[in-house]
Amino acid sequence: MASVRLRSLVIITGMSGSGKHTACQAFEDLGYFCVDNLPTSFISRLVQMSTASGGEIQELAIVIDVRLGESLAGFEKLFSQIKLLSSTSTLLFVDASNEVLARRYGETRRVHPLAHDKSLLEGIRAERKKLSGIRVQADLVIETSDFSVHDLCNFIYRSFQQTGRAESLNISVVSFGFKYGIPFNSELVFDVRFLPNPHFVSSLSDKTGNDPTVVSYMLKQPETEEILGRIHDMLKYLLPKYGKEGKKYLTISIGCTGGRHRSVMVANELQKRLTKEGRTVHLIHRDLNSE
Repeated sequence: MASVRLRSLVIITGMSGSGKHTACQAFEDLGYFCVDNLPTSFISRLVQMSTASGGEIQELAIVIDVRLGESLAGFEKLFSQIKLLSSTSTLLFVDASNEVLARRYGETRRVHPLAHDKSLLEGIRAERKKLSGIRVQADLVIETSDFSVHDLCNFIYRSFQQTGRAESLNISVVSFGFKYGIPFNSELVFDVRFLPNPHFVSSLSDKTGNDPTVVSYMLKQPETEEILGRIHDMLKYLLPKYGKEGKKYLTISIGCTGGRHRSVMVANELQKRLTKEGRTVHLIHRDLNSE
């Protein structure tokens, strides 16, 4: 049987309780052949078997879990080797803040794999230290502190339903409120708090940047068109550079005070401009419904 390169290979790892197994289920929904909790020593053999399947397995997702208790030494070298067997290979690291992970373990009453002889937070910190080298090597880090199960699945669907079929820069535009913190995955951050704020217009304060009346108000402000033009010009310069470098994922975050008016409107308009250029852009309004 002929050997073929995998069309897409995703290796999923990250912090316990962050959503690795939910991510795996999402890949399964996308038609990937998924293997959960595979020892690292078996990865290379599984990939070789998949490429020798004659095309029956074209998209493969593998979860590596620290709870197996094995060393992750040599993981970087291993991933470099198996990248040669796939047209598109992604090392995906799923993460969340220590506080959120502790809360999730408290709610489920599960025992953290590294906290059998120490406190929960000590176990989480030990795991984070153990995985720090892998996190640095990741092609994509998904921070799930503010994600529900459905949010994480939808993010996977949007990010990978096409990337396994064609290599391209996968762009996410995220609106957010600075009062809630900068999105964890941000690579480019633009602050639009200098724009006139619809929140202080009585007829607009209870609306959002998705509302046509807010959009109309914002577009009447000369600063709005100027900042949109300047951001767009910068991206027209940067995006080809990122693509040439081989970068796969880019998160552009647009922030205002509360994440409901200015950042939402600017993010929407930016997505429209990039889409007109043929870019695939995933739009996320992180704090749209925050109080």
